[in-house]
Amino acid sequence: MRFGYWLPVFGGWLRNVDDEGMEPTWSYVSRLARRSEEIGFDLTLVAELNLNDIKGVDAPSLDAWSTAAALAAVTERLEIMVAVRPTFHLPALLAKQAANIDQISGGRLSLNVVSSWWASEARMYGVAFDQHDDRYARTSEWLDVVDGLWSHPVYSLKGHYYNIEDAVLEPKPARKPRPTIYAGGESPAAKELISKKCDAWLTHGDPPDIIGGKIDDMRARREAHGLPPMTFGSAGYAVVRSTDSELKRELARITDVQQTRRGYANYQEWIANTQLEQRVSLEDYSVSNRGLRSGLTGMPEQVAERVLEFERAGVELLLLQFSPQYEEMERFASEVIPLVNSKPALTSG
Repeated sequence: MRFGYWLPVFGGWLRNVDDEGMEPTWSYVSRLARRSEEIGFDLTLVAELNLNDIKGVDAPSLDAWSTAAALAAVTERLEIMVAVRPTFHLPALLAKQAANIDQISGGRLSLNVVSSWWASEARMYGVAFDQHDDRYARTSEWLDVVDGLWSHPVYSLKGHYYNIEDAVLEPKPARKPRPTIYAGGESPAAKELISKKCDAWLTHGDPPDIIGGKIDDMRARREAHGLPPMTFGSAGYAVVRSTDSELKRELARITDVQQTRRGYANYQEWIANTQLEQRVSLEDYSVSNRGLRSGLTGMPEQVAERVLEFERAGVELLLLQFSPQYEEMERFASEVIPLVNSKPALTSG
């Protein structure tokens, strides 16, 4: 199992807690990233939104791409998965930018391609907002351009959304055959696109048995296209405590949706512009990415066994969230990761 985490570019993950002790500043996230690769984390996901989805639109948040470039220069081992929304980036320019960051990092950049859901953010920033399936059609052509520029000396495309004429991109990315392209999505349009044109599939938080069924479906889609196997990742919010009473107190704190309403202003818009396979309650939404549904809560041994259940279901990467991030990542690294790495002792019974 590889362990990744969301970089707290929004200042946290809880919509009902204003101050989680993880301010959205370069000072905090750079310290966190450098420490994370020392204690056993493999990857960080840098989310891309121009507004703060978690704490409210008037709260500060970090830009994804400039932050990713800076992290590439100050880390040594960490894979930097940066989110990109095709409607916000012309594909040829993004391909150039990503190749340059990949060179800076020595081949540690990857992309998380996200089809936008936040219509009001797009209007604020003067960006076109396509309807759901149209967004995936644009994304498909966008991926053709990016991959074409990364893999061909000269590339042209005359498409519905983009026209590229004899474009040259040098230097190419350092990572071969290309930076890994991750994507998530639960609609038929998303699954079809991802199985054909991406390298890895990511899903929101759910129990291992549910995710295992989704992985089986994606594997079958991939095989139907005659393509090499994909890799799979899942979200999760981790709470590790020594006693049951401590665990209950923490879970009550992070799911108390009555504390504040700031972070819930866009809840209905998010529901309206996504096609999720399961209903998401306000309690689920209190922790982003349905993280609590993963069940990564409990004593260290319980959480480690849950990680192994995900591994047996086919998950190869866990994208974790913690609050406060720095302190809880230290706890997870010292109390859970060693148990996972000694999995024969855990699974022998």
